[in-house]
Amino acid sequence: MTTLPMGASPGKGRALPIDHLRATLILLVIAHHSVLAYASYAPAVAADWGAAPMIWRAFPIVDTVRAPALDLLVAFNDAVLMALLFFLAGLFTWSALTKKGAGGFLRDRARRLGLPFIISAGVLAPLAYYPAYLQHGGEPGFGPYADAWLGLAVWPAGPAWFLWVLLAFSALTAASHRLAPTWGERLGERLGPIGEKPWTFFGLMVAASALLYVPIAQLVNPMIWFELGPFTVQTARILFYALYFAIGIAIGAYGVDKGLLAPRGRLARQWFIWQGMAPVCLTVLLVCVISLFIQLEKGTLHPALPVATGFAFVLSSAASSLMMLSLFVRFGHWTSGWWRSLDRNAYGIYLVHYVFVNWLLLAALELDWPAGPKAAAVFVGAAGLSWLTSSLLRRIPGVARMI
Repeated sequence: MTTLPMGASPGKGRALPIDHLRATLILLVIAHHSVLAYASYAPAVAADWGAAPMIWRAFPIVDTVRAPALDLLVAFNDAVLMALLFFLAGLFTWSALTKKGAGGFLRDRARRLGLPFIISAGVLAPLAYYPAYLQHGGEPGFGPYADAWLGLAVWPAGPAWFLWVLLAFSALTAASHRLAPTWGERLGERLGPIGEKPWTFFGLMVAASALLYVPIAQLVNPMIWFELGPFTVQTARILFYALYFAIGIAIGAYGVDKGLLAPRGRLARQWFIWQGMAPVCLTVLLVCVISLFIQLEKGTLHPALPVATGFAFVLSSAASSLMMLSLFVRFGHWTSGWWRSLDRNAYGIYLVHYVFVNWLLLAALELDWPAGPKAAAVFVGAAGLSWLTSSLLRRIPGVARMI
């Protein structure tokens, strides 16, 4: 059973639970960006759009109304979304490498990830951030905006950062495949059977994640991003994301229909346990984060608290990942026309959604609504417009081969 991660369109014979999960995660990405304007900790609009730290890159639009309950969605998404997307991308990497060889695999990845990154960073990101420029008092018009954009110290790429990081991981995997053509199978043979014991697998995920994330997070502020032109990534999380990608490679090499992802395996049968486990771990993370900010405000930070917060993050990420996987492995075998359309268009939706989210957030500033209904309206509008746009773009043969 073969499929492709970000940059492929689901087709006949594909792994439906994985396709459905990927599409759901991308809907959560849209929800995440739709609610940030209403988060309780959303920053005030800066006086100078181009002045560091340019927080508008994370909060392009900030509304005056707040919905603290939405902070729970933001915290859940932050812990699981990108890690699980890297995991899903890794699932089918080894089969693609084996089938196409390193050269063919990289050419395919360059077309499906490299070209969309260039278009996203060069065209879609400036379109997406124009509303932020306007809210910060920028002079309307292409000329003034172009001057302000080109005068920035960096080139914000928005959510497209995921594409270049995934492309870099893919290139490293292809190089390692040339040097050791069977390492994926060997890793799968070791890790795959452990997936048949979800709690053991969970413990290994947490231990490995903590080893790669917690020490770095003590040296580098987890909120700091590496920046080089349009190439950005959270510095403390790069190895953490690489680990999830590598775990995905191993599980995929072992088989996406057995072990951890077996439709009648232990993870699927224990799905209800993980639906309870993930909220508990998320609560632990929230307690640590809130305590951290309280101590920072008081200037009495205990040195153990940042370590505990880092560990709580990887704990929540692993538990939430297994929660999502168990739910879709157990129940994600349904078929319907609109779900298959969503699956096929998920990648295109990811690429274009940020433009629609930010323009709708700007328009919603004029609405005298509570934060919750505003966020819901932005999400529904952005998801629908992104879906429609992707469907139309995929009618173009060259674009269809890319997304």
